[in-house]
Amino acid sequence: MNYINKKPLAELLRPQNFDDFLGQEHLTGQNGIIRKMVAQKALQSIILWGPPGSGKTTLAMIITEAFSMNFAVLSAVTSGVKDVRNVIDSAKLKGNIVLFIDEIHRFNKSQQDSLLSAVEKGIITLIGATIENPSFEVISPLLSRCLVYVLKPLEEHLMDKLIERAVSYVFENYKIEVEIAEKDALIRLSDGDARKLYNILDIAIMSNISDNKVVVTNQLIKDTIMLEGVKYDKGGEYHYDIISAFIKSIRGSDPNAAVYWLARMISGGEDPLFIARRMIILASEDIGNANPNALLLATSCFDAVHKIGMPESKIVLSQTAIYLACSQKSNASYLAIEQALDMVKKTGNLPVPLHIRNAPTKLMKELNYGKDYKYSHDFENNFVAQDYLPEKIKNEIFYNPQQNNKENEIRRKLKKMWKGKYDY
Repeated sequence: MNYINKKPLAELLRPQNFDDFLGQEHLTGQNGIIRKMVAQKALQSIILWGPPGSGKTTLAMIITEAFSMNFAVLSAVTSGVKDVRNVIDSAKLKGNIVLFIDEIHRFNKSQQDSLLSAVEKGIITLIGATIENPSFEVISPLLSRCLVYVLKPLEEHLMDKLIERAVSYVFENYKIEVEIAEKDALIRLSDGDARKLYNILDIAIMSNISDNKVVVTNQLIKDTIMLEGVKYDKGGEYHYDIISAFIKSIRGSDPNAAVYWLARMISGGEDPLFIARRMIILASEDIGNANPNALLLATSCFDAVHKIGMPESKIVLSQTAIYLACSQKSNASYLAIEQALDMVKKTGNLPVPLHIRNAPTKLMKELNYGKDYKYSHDFENNFVAQDYLPEKIKNEIFYNPQQNNKENEIRRKLKKMWKGKYDY
C-alpha cells in the first residue's frame, strides 16, 4: 500500500495490550491498579481523567479486549439520550456491554442521568474519558458509581520511544527511511500528547518523501504545522490564537468574523463552557454599562450551555456571540478597576473615614466610629453628598463613563447629583 493512502499512523501504532502501552505506570505497569483489576477479572465502571493523547481511549479498548466483551463507543459531542438508551437496550438483549463515552464531561445532566440505573444494575459497564476535572463536570450520583483514575501527559523520554516506534514501523512496512536530525520542535509541539506526535510526524513524512527518505528537522516540523488543514489545538498556541481572534472580532463589532472563529473552535472540539466563560468576561470588559444586558445574556448563555450540552449549545453560543458583537462597547468598568488597583498599590492601606466605619460596640461609638454618617434614604431622592473615599484621595475619579447612550445617561445623572465632583 502507498504510504499516503494508509490509515493514520496514530491508529496503526495504537497499543494492543498493557505491555505495549507507554506511560501511566501507576495504572498499567506490573503493579498498576487497572492491570490488577483486569488480572483479577474484577471489571468496574471507571472514569479516565487526563490530557489529550495520554491513552484514555486505548486503555478502554485494552480493558474491553481483555474481558472479551461487547464494546460500544459514544462521543458526548454528537450523542444524546436516545443513543445511550439504544446501547442500554442492546445490552439487555446481548448481555453486559462496555460503553466507552469520550468527553463525558460534555454530557448534560439529563444525559448523565440516563446512565445511572444501567450502571448501578450492571447492565452496562461505563468507561468515561474526560480532560476536565470529573468532580466538577460529572454529576455526583454517577461519579459515586465509578472509580476515577488520573492519567498524566507523556514525559519526553516516552515521546522519544514513540518516535522510535514510528520510524521503525515506517521503514519495516513502507521501506521509507526517516532520519530524525532534530526533534525539539516535534517534542515541544506534541506537548506530551502521543496522538498529536504521531499526526505531526505522519504529515511531515507524507509531505516530504524524496527517494524513500525523509530528514526530520525543527524547521520541517514547523512548516508541517503550518501546512496542516483545519488546525485547532485545545492545549497549544492555536488554542490561544483562535480564542484571541474570536474575542477581538466581538470587541471589533464584527459578527461575521465572530461566528467564523466560533465555528473553528467548535469544529476543533473546544470546550463550549470555555467559550461561554470568555464571553462573560468580554461582556464586562468590553461592553460593560454601555449595555448591561450583555452580561445577563452571556451569563445565561453559560448556564444554558452547561444544561443542554453539545451539539445544541452551538446555537446558544452563536446567538450570544452575535449579540455581543453588535452591542455598543465600553471598557470604562475595566479601566475603573485597573486604575483603582493601581491607586491601592501606590497608596497602600489608607484608613477608612470614621463616618462610614461600622460601630457595633460601645467603645467604637465612643471613638467616633460612624459619627456624622448620613443615611442616604433619609434624604430626598435617597441621596446625600458626603465623602466615601479616604481623605488622601477623596477627589480621585476612577470611573469615566464613555460616549454611548447608556453611559451618557449615567454621566448626566452623576453630574447632577454630585454638583462638581463628577464634572467629566
